[in-house]
Amino acid sequence: MKRAYLTILLILAAISLLAWPALAQGGLSYNTGIQVQNLGDSNANINVYYYRQNGQSTVVGHVVPANGSLTIFPLDVSAPFNGSAVIAGNQEIRTIVNVLGNGTDYGASYNGFGSGSTIAYVPLLMKENNGYSTWFNVQNVGGGPANVTVRYSDGTEAYCNDLQPWTACTFDQAAESHAAGWVGSATIQTINQPIVVAVMEVGPSTLFGYSGFTSGSPYPVFPLINANNNGYVTGIQIMNRGTVATDVTVEYTPSETGYQCTETQTIVPNSSATFALNAFAGGSCGTQTFVGSGVVTVNSAYQDLAAIVNQLNNGANKGSAYAGFAADSGTSSIVLPLIMDRNEGYFTGFNVLNVGANYTDVSCTFSGSTYTVGPITLAQREALTEIQNGQIAAGYVGSAVCTASSNGQIVAVTNELHVTLPGDTLLTYNSFGLGQQGVASTTSAIPIVRRDN
Repeated sequence: MKRAYLTILLILAAISLLAWPALAQGGLSYNTGIQVQNLGDSNANINVYYYRQNGQSTVVGHVVPANGSLTIFPLDVSAPFNGSAVIAGNQEIRTIVNVLGNGTDYGASYNGFGSGSTIAYVPLLMKENNGYSTWFNVQNVGGGPANVTVRYSDGTEAYCNDLQPWTACTFDQAAESHAAGWVGSATIQTINQPIVVAVMEVGPSTLFGYSGFTSGSPYPVFPLINANNNGYVTGIQIMNRGTVATDVTVEYTPSETGYQCTETQTIVPNSSATFALNAFAGGSCGTQTFVGSGVVTVNSAYQDLAAIVNQLNNGANKGSAYAGFAADSGTSSIVLPLIMDRNEGYFTGFNVLNVGANYTDVSCTFSGSTYTVGPITLAQREALTEIQNGQIAAGYVGSAVCTASSNGQIVAVTNELHVTLPGDTLLTYNSFGLGQQGVASTTSAIPIVRRDN
């Protein structure tokens, strides 16, 4: 059954290449909020451990209702706070983090981590790239001190030594020795302690955020690609994490508007390439208006890939990012920690993609509500889109679980939007798959935690 795609103001994806003066990390005042979802049938007693970069720590306890969620905003610590956090509970939990800049002028989101790895990858970094620069935090989630090495695709390196457990350090590309206009990627590594990474892309009027990768996939999938649609443009940044060059083909399949097309590029090891942006600007996909999905169908040398998807509407000052999914990461049940309906003007909409080989029926339930979605039948590579605005209850803040029938395989991205505020009020996060590798049951690591005012 075909479903209409999300209205353009709720669609995800892209990187802008417009000429603006660069705005580095220090140019914004940041505040973060944390959404905790309890997947257990009993109340979750959680402790939030806040770690300043100078080593000071604070712990605050909360209760998250059974099968419900909790919003921590403002944070439980006094301003100014710059650091990281760890949440530990007695029930299964998932977390997402919203990052706001200069009040509500800028907004981005990323997923909390259930576990880390001694190596991490970030596919998209920039310095003064037509107005965009990036910065990222590396958090030590191991039991002892970590020496962190960052190897950038332009050959430069950066270090953070003696990083204490659960604390984070910041790498700001605008302050590093990269050439102006640089666009690249990085590999982040330690010797014996696991780490996690979150990235912020800062532009003159928009903020993008994404979680770094601790693993990749030879065939990433992208639930929503949008191009030439009422001002929105899309960019997919794909990083080759392997040891040899590989030819990568992305197949774009329309679900609402446009026609099927493909794009092929060669990606050398430890570097990245931008897909979709030029393909839909007169390249292999023409200049069509397109709303659909993308799938890597060819990876000639079968190298490990990591990818993110960015979107920007310059005229509306709306932008967001999400991480590409591994083709085999779909699960029969997924969780969405933050769902809103008219919450002080904010609402959400989500896109559920069938990544399995067969038809599947998708149904969704919402915490603290009798409202449901589905069952809706989806073919392979078909997406279900639902907007919560005006559907659940005015002021609703909760969470959702979506389930596919017959062991179907699904992934999703969720959009948060305020349509009347003038700033960048579009934020996006990835779904969590129940039982998905890398998602711990009772803890979550948060690499970027800020309360500047």
